[in-house]
Amino acid sequence: MPRRASSGINPSVIIGVIVLVAAAFFGGKMLFSQKTGKELDGTQLNMRSAIENANSLRGNEYVVEGKIDDQLDWDADLGQVISLKVADGDRADFLPIEIPPALSNINIEREQNYAFRIRFRQGGIAVAEEITRR
Repeated sequence: MPRRASSGINPSVIIGVIVLVAAAFFGGKMLFSQKTGKELDGTQLNMRSAIENANSLRGNEYVVEGKIDDQLDWDADLGQVISLKVADGDRADFLPIEIPPALSNINIEREQNYAFRIRFRQGGIAVAEEITRR
């Protein structure tokens, strides 16, 4: 009895490959499009007001997002001060933020995006109260 020639690839294999490729595509898209930190709700900081007279904002709480420009100062007992680059359309402004030692467990890295809940203290100094990575 002659052997029957193979007719090609089994259709169930093709369907299985298509399902795997689709699952990898959509799973990767979901994974890489997620923001890593939680959302901080609150009033967004108006950078114009902060630049013109940050002292008038003292006592108020705001949320601001941006990219870490530089670490300006660091002391184990006092915390650190960073420069946050806040984009506004095609321009960017810089806001120094004091990060108290209570938040030192968060690894702040240059050129990474973060959201801060800040409160302005005496002298118009922005002090971080909550930090989340973007």
